[in-house]
Amino acid sequence: MMIPAITDSADLDPGLICAIAAGRGTRDATPAGGAPDTPATAGSAPDAGAGVAGAPDGWTLPGPVLRLGPELLGEVQRRCEQARAVLRGGDPVYGVNTGMGALSGVRLTGPQQLAHQRNLMLARATGGPPWLGAADVRAIFAVRLRTFLAGDAGVSGQLCQRLADFLNAGIVPAVPRAGAGSAGEIIPLAHAFGPLAGIGQVLGPGGEVRPAAEALASHGLGEFALGPKEGIALLAGVPGATALSVLRAAETDAVMAMMEAAAGLSIVAAGASRDPYSAACARGDDVLAGVLGRLRALIGDGTSGEGRTAGEGNADDAGAPGHGGALGHGGAPAGRAGGAALQAPVSFRVAGTVLTQVRRARDALTAAIGRALAGVTDSPAFLDGRFVGTAGFHGIDLAAHCDQLTAALAHAAEVSAARLHRLLDPRVTGLPAQLARTPGPDTGLVTVHKRAAGEVHAMRRLATATAVGLIETSGGQEDVQSFAWAAAETLRAALRHARSVTACELLAASHAVALAGGPAPPGCRGVLGWLAGLVEPITADRPFGADIERILRAPWPGTGGQSRWPAGGTGE
Repeated sequence: MMIPAITDSADLDPGLICAIAAGRGTRDATPAGGAPDTPATAGSAPDAGAGVAGAPDGWTLPGPVLRLGPELLGEVQRRCEQARAVLRGGDPVYGVNTGMGALSGVRLTGPQQLAHQRNLMLARATGGPPWLGAADVRAIFAVRLRTFLAGDAGVSGQLCQRLADFLNAGIVPAVPRAGAGSAGEIIPLAHAFGPLAGIGQVLGPGGEVRPAAEALASHGLGEFALGPKEGIALLAGVPGATALSVLRAAETDAVMAMMEAAAGLSIVAAGASRDPYSAACARGDDVLAGVLGRLRALIGDGTSGEGRTAGEGNADDAGAPGHGGALGHGGAPAGRAGGAALQAPVSFRVAGTVLTQVRRARDALTAAIGRALAGVTDSPAFLDGRFVGTAGFHGIDLAAHCDQLTAALAHAAEVSAARLHRLLDPRVTGLPAQLARTPGPDTGLVTVHKRAAGEVHAMRRLATATAVGLIETSGGQEDVQSFAWAAAETLRAALRHARSVTACELLAASHAVALAGGPAPPGCRGVLGWLAGLVEPITADRPFGADIERILRAPWPGTGGQSRWPAGGTGE
């Protein structure tokens, strides 16, 4: 299949960046959840050292993933020649004919300038393992290419083509996941782009590192001779934080859909009042209206014949310890009208509001990504015919919104764990204590909640302001950092913990629905059918960690925060 040519820098939008990260050049090839999959964590971005889809050794791909239009490359080259003409005038331009950081007052001689751009990739490569996964590195290359194609960097069309060559060949530089302690991202970016010039290391088969020069030779590529300003341009801006944010935002889509499904199953299992999810409760808030609408589609209106109400119990289990038949007259726990509590615990009632905040935070991060992709991030940037020093390297916009999403996910995970705990309580559900088939001889799912509690505890340490706590570097020249790269990595960890908590709730809530008996609401049958394909019915105690891992490994069947269930999946 012919890959469509990139004819405008804006063509490299988040959707295409995700597809390129996954080793595919078409938008519709992006997997469920939008983020690239790996066998270890399907539906999420890969771990360090993981290969690209279609290229498990991290070196080659089945075919090209992008093609740059000749007209666009011609325009980039025209801007490059204009910039180089200005450079020949001899005025000082930071990092081109001067040193960098605290050495910016040092003017470079002509011979020094010839070697300077390549030299910038040497001493700044001070990072080490663990390395980013292949998809993350490919996303960084795609974002870097997007910023170069805008023309502000003043780089050549040949350098842009070489970035595309790396993507198409599947060459994955070894880029450190942590240790970005500069005002921008010069340390990880030196590792990312040094291999263009034969400097540094790339990921080889199995995730081990190999010399970059060896990888170039194996693909018939020579060391790229960096021209004026091209070295500093490769180190400028926040392409790393932008790319990592793109993938984490896409991953959030699947997590949001999982959270909505888990909350819906818990509401059904507890027989909670449907009042908090009514359309009237979303007045003036379109985002909340969308979340509540999806919850209503899952849970139905709670009328007779549509799932159970708490306290009904099971005909086969009537009188068993912890069942509704023992909790009140007619199987209805005390204080409930018609078998359902007037008000469910708060963790159930606020489900829509909490999930709405996650979606708002995700949308805010998406907007920040858009600004980073479209804005001026190079410094110095070639604007209006002259070189201008900018603050485009200070990724506070991305850092703040990654932190906001991390905090929203942490709160949502806490609420999820609280609902899970309530599901274990027969006073809430009318089901056996701890959701055990035979309470006493069986422990039930109490330790599933403890797994969720541990995940939540880990998340709490992540929900802090990453940018708070400045460290002076470069003799005081760089006296402020945003740590946007670290904020994006923190968000990665938060998403991993949030998925684990949600998997625990899905396991417990689906089991609770099964214990209750009777038909589930039609809207729940898709997710119940999906879970039934992953987890065997729980008839007694067993190692539930294996069940949780199967849920985590399975790609979520939906994108954009919504769910698409396999044909025929009914959950019945």
